This record gives sequence, C-alpha cells and structure tokens, in this order.
Amino acid sequence: MSQRYFAETPILDFRSGAIQAIIAERGWVSLEPAARIGAAYDFVRNDILFGYNSDDAIPASSVLADGYGQCNTKGTLLMALLRALEIPCRFHGFTIDKGLQRGVVPEVVYPLAPRSIIHSWVEVLIDGKWVNLEGFILDQGVLGALQETFPERSSLCAYGAGTDCLQDPSVEWSGQSTYIQKTGINHDFGVFDTPDDFYTEHRQLSGLRGLFYRSVIRHWMNRRVARIRQGHVPTIPGGGDNLLPKQASIILKEAV
Repeated sequence: MSQRYFAETPILDFRSGAIQAIIAERGWVSLEPAARIGAAYDFVRNDILFGYNSDDAIPASSVLADGYGQCNTKGTLLMALLRALEIPCRFHGFTIDKGLQRGVVPEVVYPLAPRSIIHSWVEVLIDGKWVNLEGFILDQGVLGALQETFPERSSLCAYGAGTDCLQDPSVEWSGQSTYIQKTGINHDFGVFDTPDDFYTEHRQLSGLRGLFYRSVIRHWMNRRVARIRQGHVPTIPGGGDNLLPKQASIILKEAV
C-alpha cells in the first residue's frame, strides 16, 4: 500500500496532541479496521457539530478545537483520525450548487454567494475497495430537525442537505458508502492524496468577500444552524421548487 495514503501533512496534522489524546481516550487503536473507521466516522458525524469554520484549509487539530465543521473541514478531521489509526484514505473534490446551502445562508446575502461552492468527501480503503464517506456532514440534531420539518419529502436540496431519501439517508457507517449532500454536486475535480494538494489548486472566497464571510456571515450561518438543530427551520421563499436540486445530478461512480 502506498505510503501517500498514510502521510501526515500541515492540514492532516494527526500527530498533534489533541488528536492523539482523543484516540487514546476512546481506545480506538485496539479495534479492528472496520470498527476503527466506524468509531472515527461516528465521532466526526455527531461529536463535531455541523457548522462553518473560518476557512476550508485549516488543520484537523483546529477543526477539533472548534468542535464544529462542514463538509471540507469535517472531512479533514476524519482523514486525520483515519491516518492516525493506520487506515488509508484520500480526498475527492467537487463543487455543489449554492442552492444546497439555502436556508442556512441568510436570504439577504444569498444572491451574493458563489453559484458553485467547494465540496469534498473522504474515500477510505477497506477490504480492497474504496468507499465514499460523505454522510458525516450533518449531525443527527440537524438531520432530525429536517426530517421532522419535512416528513413527506424524499428529495431535499437545501439547509445543508442534498439527498433523495431524506427520511432514511445512508449516513450510518456499515462498511458501505454514505451520502448526505450528493444531489447538490455539479462538478467533479477528481481524487487527491491530501486536502493540501487540493487547496493548492482550488480556493474560494478570497479578498474582501472572504473577509466578510469569515468575520460576519459564517457566524450568522452558525446561529441559523443552531436554531435549525433546535427545530426552528426557516422557510425558503419560492415554495417546493427551491427545495429541489437545481440541475440533474451528475453521474458519480463508486470509487475504484
């Protein structure tokens, strides 16, 4: 197995004291490989809440310290934990349509958001095959609130979710691929060994717009996510059409 799938990097800083302490405290090293994956995955899915950090390219230890993250930052932490547990993993980069974030992004600034937003998932190698892991993004509090608010819906592409099976999405670790934002994907950048490699080529929200996001908008979004978690799901203008993907989903194959 290539060592590039186990390497530590500035972003995947899994030798940091805080990450090593979590692993030791939870006793994950003593588990079989599939159980190690499941333990790290469940921790990132629910112990690290859904929320918005200052940047996509922050180190895993910073995500852990924040205690919250979104697709890219929670993925960074999951990759760091997996590599610390000697589980080979890699990064797959995409973009999603901004409609997936509607309801979390305040309506007054929604028109200013980029049409396509950087997205990623983690691919993990188990039993000789690569498995896609994306279902860790929404914690159960947020997902449960959306399920209760839209009990009759199957397809939802808003509020941070992008799924055609809202009431029973494939988010639990069972050795198979998991997804929760897949139907919002509109571009595939391909596979990278590390998030560091990806962010060298692809970044978003620089300059004044990035400063405004980091200093004001993300905090506003995090307050909205907290209210969603409490069951206060805001209404999106335009009715049911704005709860659906904005284009046909691109064809995404299982990793090989």
